[in-house]
Amino acid sequence: MRTITIGQAINEAQREEMERDPNVFLIGEDVGVMGGVLGQNVGLYEKFGPNRVLDAPICESGYAEFGVGAAMAGKRPIVEMMFADFAVLAVSAIGNGAKMRYCAAGNLKTPVVFRCPQGGGINAGATHSQCIEGWFMNFPGLKIVMPATPYDFKGLLKTAIRDDDVVLFLEHKTMYGIKGEVPEEEYTIPLGEAKVVREGKDVTIIALQAMLCEAMDAAVQLEKEGISAEIIDPRTLIPLDKKTIGKSVAKTGRVVIAHEGPKRGGAGAEISAVISENFYSSLKSPIVRVGAANCPLPFVLEECILPNKEDILNAVYTAMK
Repeated sequence: MRTITIGQAINEAQREEMERDPNVFLIGEDVGVMGGVLGQNVGLYEKFGPNRVLDAPICESGYAEFGVGAAMAGKRPIVEMMFADFAVLAVSAIGNGAKMRYCAAGNLKTPVVFRCPQGGGINAGATHSQCIEGWFMNFPGLKIVMPATPYDFKGLLKTAIRDDDVVLFLEHKTMYGIKGEVPEEEYTIPLGEAKVVREGKDVTIIALQAMLCEAMDAAVQLEKEGISAEIIDPRTLIPLDKKTIGKSVAKTGRVVIAHEGPKRGGAGAEISAVISENFYSSLKSPIVRVGAANCPLPFVLEECILPNKEDILNAVYTAMK
């Protein structure tokens, strides 16, 4: 099987879906001639032209609302935020778009994907480095996808583009160059199916996006210390695969949840609540959460704010007490 990067997987998914369905189009800042500031859209403008790869002005609220309106009119827009942080300017479009099918008694669909490169790691400062999943988890009707491998990025993005609801598709900026096996033949991945990335018996580590790499490194060290860690990648936050998580918790009895966004009000809090409400009897110790400090990300010394392998190791040691 061939090996490609996450950035290439995103590009392929968009190209294949645009070839498959003429209603699919891409809009965002510098997505056309430039191919995206991070290179995810290179070649799409040349292949599909300016009517399907639209360079938008610097007005996220405007082109986000345009995308929702186009979706209600029968198109399938992919709306790219240059940086996920800018999605705060498109909250109305994303949140109200997600409610539209309900408000229209099922008579309207809003098949629009909001692609948002998020996260730290490139010293881009407080306004270009945030993880935003926690901001949007409270919108009923919105689906949130957070892949971590090239295979999952391609399969889940194709599924998101075909979905009839608003999908917030989050991409971590530092992961675009990560390589992995991706088949050349057609495939999709259903939303709401977590992946057991590593089997273990002593502790469950639920790791989101960039934290998956840190968790895998931590698991190698833990194995040397006689601790067997099972690692789960939820892949989608909404819908969340409670069954896979519950099965793992029943096996290990101990849980660590790691994500890059701030610990306060983060996705880990919701996952922790789901486990406590549904699988409390399986727990042998309190759930431990790992997240960023409650501080805006600085241009320098990001490592003082962001969680890492050592934080995950310490969380596991706490859970094992």
